[in-house]
Amino acid sequence: MSLIKKFNGKKNVVAKQIKKYREEQDMSYEVLSAKLELMGISIHKQSLYDIESDKRTVKDYELFGIAKVLNIDVNNLLVDIKEDLKEY
Repeated sequence: MSLIKKFNGKKNVVAKQIKKYREEQDMSYEVLSAKLELMGISIHKQSLYDIESDKRTVKDYELFGIAKVLNIDVNNLLVDIKEDLKEY
């Protein structure tokens, strides 16, 4: 049994957006992983796949690093949660 809490059945709310921006830039998991490593953030390419597949949570510093490497504002990755919480 997993001790990780889920939000609306998801382990993370950024999976779809990370995949979208990574693919728009034609960036492989290997390249994204290498660029994060240069920033001191170690995420194996399999873990990046797991994040995009909603099989793994994302730490706050990982989220910031991914946004930085993808050259986008971190808020761009959070649009799905904004929609889910819009009514509150």
